[in-house]
Amino acid sequence: MQVGMKYGRGILKVDIPDKNLAGVLTIQQAIPIEDATGAVWKAIESPIHSPPLAQLAQNRTSACVVISDITRPVPNKVILPPMLQTLENQGIPREKITILIATGLHRPNEGEELAEMVGIDIMNNYRIVNHLSGKPEAHKYLGLTRNGTPVYIDKTYLESDLKIATSLIEPHLMAGYSGGRKAICPGLASVETMKVMHGPQILEHPKASVGILEGNPFHVEATEIALMAGVDFNLNVTIDNRRRMTSVFAGELVETHLEGTRFAEKQLRVELPQPVDAVVVSSAGYPLDTTFYQAIKGLLTGVEIVKPNGSIILVAECSQGIGSKPFTELMLKTKSLKQFMHDIYDPANFVIDQWQLEELAKTAKKAEIYCYADGIPHDRLKELFVHPLHSPEEGIQHVLDRHGDNAQIAAIPEGPYVLAKIKGMS
Repeated sequence: MQVGMKYGRGILKVDIPDKNLAGVLTIQQAIPIEDATGAVWKAIESPIHSPPLAQLAQNRTSACVVISDITRPVPNKVILPPMLQTLENQGIPREKITILIATGLHRPNEGEELAEMVGIDIMNNYRIVNHLSGKPEAHKYLGLTRNGTPVYIDKTYLESDLKIATSLIEPHLMAGYSGGRKAICPGLASVETMKVMHGPQILEHPKASVGILEGNPFHVEATEIALMAGVDFNLNVTIDNRRRMTSVFAGELVETHLEGTRFAEKQLRVELPQPVDAVVVSSAGYPLDTTFYQAIKGLLTGVEIVKPNGSIILVAECSQGIGSKPFTELMLKTKSLKQFMHDIYDPANFVIDQWQLEELAKTAKKAEIYCYADGIPHDRLKELFVHPLHSPEEGIQHVLDRHGDNAQIAAIPEGPYVLAKIKGMS
């Protein structure tokens, strides 16, 4: 059977023998919102556990609207206009409204990327700023969390009179789900804060995993940090496999996010009765598979359902290569994942984006990893702790050679947008 995998801006067809195909795990069909703009208006006028946005905006002198960066396909062109119009209708001057891109530790988004994210009209008519985690002077210290994490948050956000967060809810490999508090942490947090949040003391916790909120130390810590920073209004959405809005939740930060994750789990959770020998997984195509750094998230989807000592075939275009300069340098200089995992417990060895190599190491500990990526030369892929492939079918043959002619193979075309689980497992 040919299975269409999301790959770059298109579909990559992978031929998996019928007798070996254990299942194609896809997002549950949810009815897209017919009038998405109208749904946003309704959500901000009748929010959850919060006064309407218009009421919150009264007598405010300035506002900051936080949006996700290019790695999240948030429908900003739909959700921003009603909010921006509401703010201006309540007397906040346009020049006092800032759209702040929650880049976290990622690079800034400008030019064509920015136009793609928000549209030309918004890009040309509003002040848009990128969060820069590496600039200490761009952050303000808010104190320590109860667990001792130093909290440094973007000054542009903190100094705004009205603080609004927006984001997409989807499965997240360490936070359980994206959205809500993640717009603030890691979205607007400094490197100093993220040294703890992306450190092994949190990430190696068994509940710092996809689809888990209760008892998840990353979720708990990020929520506390977001509340320390203050969020006056939160708006989260979910999307289907064609990037169409399927829900919108607006209002108080914690409750809107919780309701959104409940909705998302019904839409995104797909179960298999038992683990499989191998998984073919994408990283959901553009924009998540533009770099190997982001594409690793696809592996974390597959590792949930593969047998110990199984195999995972990752297909990701990686049109922009390996990733950021710090991540690329870290990947290429690391010769042993075991040594790397030992070294990261020393804070002196902290490197921006090291957490994604840590997640790769977790996957490699459980499964053999194969990778097909047009954007990275074959010889370079060999240095990334994966077996490079000239075609996905070459990977299928490796799986059959390794696990036998009757090997059971699952396919996840939408990668990290799917919450893949074994029945009965949390």
